[in-house]
Amino acid sequence: MKISELAERSGVPVATVKYYIREGMLPRGVVSSATRAEYDDDHLARLKLIAALADVRGLPLARVRDILALVDDPGPDALTTLGRAVSALPPYVGADRVDHPRARAAIDDLGLTYDGDFTAVAQLEEALGALEDAGLAADPQTLRRYGDAMRTVAAEEIAPMSAMSLDEAVSYAVLGTALYEPVMLALRRLAHHHLLATRTEP
Repeated sequence: MKISELAERSGVPVATVKYYIREGMLPRGVVSSATRAEYDDDHLARLKLIAALADVRGLPLARVRDILALVDDPGPDALTTLGRAVSALPPYVGADRVDHPRARAAIDDLGLTYDGDFTAVAQLEEALGALEDAGLAADPQTLRRYGDAMRTVAAEEIAPMSAMSLDEAVSYAVLGTALYEPVMLALRRLAHHHLLATRTEP
């Protein structure tokens, strides 16, 4: 297909497609003449992935580039690559902080694995600090409600990885982390709406 068809089928303007090509985010097409290149379904899939990360997920292009690099070159194991992917996702936290007392206490209480280099630890530290500043509950019992629910969700998400090759598993972990989080957030909000809308008032 020509670049105009690629743009039409993906919903991404031609100028943006050309920008992604210049930036190395989208592979160049196969040159068929001095002024024309051909694109295929792989280009279309890649373009849709970029759009999903940039538009649906709302990631800055620099972060989209980081995630695409992980998909293209996943690294030796899913755990390390997942850590790098989480670093590319919001909320973005400073890398200079080395002490995470609130997060460590919560992680220990929940029986999770503490790794101070894993970005989600710093993200949890900041989130717990925000709860504290707002006067909202962040006690072990409250966090256990969330932690137990999230452990169940995570187990369901990771289960399919056992039947995948390493490359497939890493890609699944990276893209799943990036693209399922908005789904979970929306479903949580819909559940709140449903429960409040169907609540029987005393």
